[in-house]
Amino acid sequence: MPELARTPLHELHRELGARFVPFAGYEMPLQYAEGLRAEHLWTRTHAGLFDVSHMGQLRARGPDLERALERALPVDFAAWPLGLQRYTLLLNSRGGIEDDLMLARLEGELALVVNASCKAKDLAQLRALCPEIALEPLDYALLALQGPGAEEALASLQPAVARLGFMRAGRFELQGVSCLVTRSGYTGEDGFEISVPAEAAVNLARRLLAHPEAKPIGLGARDTLRLEAGLLLYGQDMDADTTPHEAGLGWAIARSRRAGGAKAGGYPGAEVVLRAEREGARRRLVGLVGVERVPVRHGAPLVDAAGREVGVVTSGTVSPTLDRPIMLGYVAGELDEDARLYAVVRGQRHLVTRTQLPFVPKRYRRIDSLGPGH
Repeated sequence: MPELARTPLHELHRELGARFVPFAGYEMPLQYAEGLRAEHLWTRTHAGLFDVSHMGQLRARGPDLERALERALPVDFAAWPLGLQRYTLLLNSRGGIEDDLMLARLEGELALVVNASCKAKDLAQLRALCPEIALEPLDYALLALQGPGAEEALASLQPAVARLGFMRAGRFELQGVSCLVTRSGYTGEDGFEISVPAEAAVNLARRLLAHPEAKPIGLGARDTLRLEAGLLLYGQDMDADTTPHEAGLGWAIARSRRAGGAKAGGYPGAEVVLRAEREGARRRLVGLVGVERVPVRHGAPLVDAAGREVGVVTSGTVSPTLDRPIMLGYVAGELDEDARLYAVVRGQRHLVTRTQLPFVPKRYRRIDSLGPGH
């Protein structure tokens, strides 16, 4: 087995009593002494500090930056102001999702965050598609501060962050260090992502954890939180064989790059994506709730009333907030909306019902102002 990498905060996690697990080539904190459920509920009511430094961070620069990236990604810079962050997809020629990305447009550059397991292949694909621009991997830590108390905790170090709107980005001085801060949330709660030089990460984390609203939270609760919010995990709920419309991510294609748009197509897999717009997808992602209190996990088959397999569960847990089983899964595109569905667990069928996503309402704080630092 290859040796696992460690984030700049590894020793702090150990000091805080973390239980570690291997994840995407890293040794990562799964949970701390209070356990997953307590961490989950604390984030919903206060603020959780997550170490997500395993994610890849890239800086893109060059005189033809926007034109090049519009060739590589289904984005449009025409109505993309400085300081705005957007979610997009890196697709292959089959229209499959190679990765999902966060992009922040800054003065003279673009900041990208990619999934940990995709860092090397994303960099190679983007360099092949955009040879005229400079793509630089950054040796920075990445902290996510999430929950209704996140603003109070971060503003105690830098009051100006309170003016940062949802899906906005800006540079702020935190503990004497320039950091890139974005405001979004993979938990469905209000929160911030803080890109900080690796050598300054532990000090910043300690200062944040000194605030009474903040506690360290592991990957276990991060997974249950994002599932309650109906947010997909790359490599589990979508992969290189999943198209945007199957995953319910057609909205991540810029409107102008869709059928009939001013810049329709022109990115990898565009023909497949545009065809799916016209004809629909062969399967589709749905939200499911268990009628019985039986946990249903990734890979459980979904069958109809006749016992025919019509789909598969991709993510599942017993929701700490709702105290009932919740799932994401794919079902055949032609399946009737009112068809009865069962998840098969250890050979037994358990009735599940479809529900609208998210399972738990998102509570992002939307502010019209771009905020400072742009």
